[in-house]
Amino acid sequence: MAGKGTSQGTGILLVTANVGSLFEDLETLQKTWLQEFYQTVHTHRPQFVALHCQEVGGKEVQKSMTKVDSFFRELLSSDAMKEYNRARVYLDKNYQSQEHFTALGSCYFIHESLKSIHQFDFKAKKFKKVFGKEIPDTLESTYMLEKEKFPKDYFPERKWSRKGFIRTRWALGDCSFDLVNIHLFHDASNLVAWENSPSVYSDTRQKALTYVLERITDQRYENVPYFLFGDFNFRLDSKQVIQRLCSTATMETVPTEDNNKVDKLIFIESDNDHKVVLQLGQKLFHYSNQDVFRENNGTLLLEFDKERTVFKDRLHELEISFPPSYPYSEDSSQGKQYMNTRCPAWCDRILMSSSAKELVVKPETEEKSITYDNIGPNVCMGDHKPVFLSFRLTTGADICCQRTEGITPQATL
Repeated sequence: MAGKGTSQGTGILLVTANVGSLFEDLETLQKTWLQEFYQTVHTHRPQFVALHCQEVGGKEVQKSMTKVDSFFRELLSSDAMKEYNRARVYLDKNYQSQEHFTALGSCYFIHESLKSIHQFDFKAKKFKKVFGKEIPDTLESTYMLEKEKFPKDYFPERKWSRKGFIRTRWALGDCSFDLVNIHLFHDASNLVAWENSPSVYSDTRQKALTYVLERITDQRYENVPYFLFGDFNFRLDSKQVIQRLCSTATMETVPTEDNNKVDKLIFIESDNDHKVVLQLGQKLFHYSNQDVFRENNGTLLLEFDKERTVFKDRLHELEISFPPSYPYSEDSSQGKQYMNTRCPAWCDRILMSSSAKELVVKPETEEKSITYDNIGPNVCMGDHKPVFLSFRLTTGADICCQRTEGITPQATL
């Protein structure tokens, strides 16, 4: 498998994957997951692969840590990746530290045909040429990345959870860019999410994403184009989407046993034999017709996908033409089925700065050379479908040179 490069530019593949449920049932899901990932690599033949994982180790990371190591070593040593003779695998496994643990994993694979690639040392403030394969035991021992967990007062109810970001910086030829692995806060309750438009959870994610953008564009380092890809946990506007899905239904409230709180909301058609259209609970979203999320790849519901629009002047995204990436069934025989736990949404995304978009989409770019899609659409990949962006990076372009001061012989080791 030859990497795509030379006069056509360098083939880049960016992938984001929440792998939490993968480690809940590694024996069943690993083979399929890896096959689909390898197939994506084989199809697009990139020279540089960036795989950003969230929830590495799953819910019981202490029990799964040996599985984590074996999974990523399998990825490194597989025949499918044998032409990628350099790699960096950064796994946050410090689960004993509530203050710092993010469960993020950032993996980078470099094809043997790619000669000029450097990675930034954030302490020395220099680019260093990439040789061999490395998996640091702890992220605290390397200066080749920046890792942060969000400040505690950003967390809902001030309770720590595994949310934060990892940033690396790379230089291909004379073009440098940041790759940021990110995991934002989820919706704790469907009942709370639907109370307001936008929801309180949306406000929390907006605050956290603003924090990340401020950190990666501050004055400590030169600003370069950046790609943010991870589990943003962006949700559809619950109030508005439920009003659309249940426009002809009436709502009934089911109280808890002590009648102090709402246990469940039931939306019932006023005619049509009083059919139950939707049941909504804290972790229940049981809609009568899942096809609405699959027909035309669910894109008719994109009008309710509003969380990125707050950042429309700073963050860009290619057109979405794949179904909501979450929450898929974890049953290995139900590759296209959603779980009845949350309203399906495009949680997993690849966003980019304005200057990064100029690297991806140029006037002469052929549309077929750019692909933004999901991985494993017909098989079970866990509760999240990985999402990828494949494109060509043309080094030597003016857009790169303007933003890569410092990539000189003096700044390179």
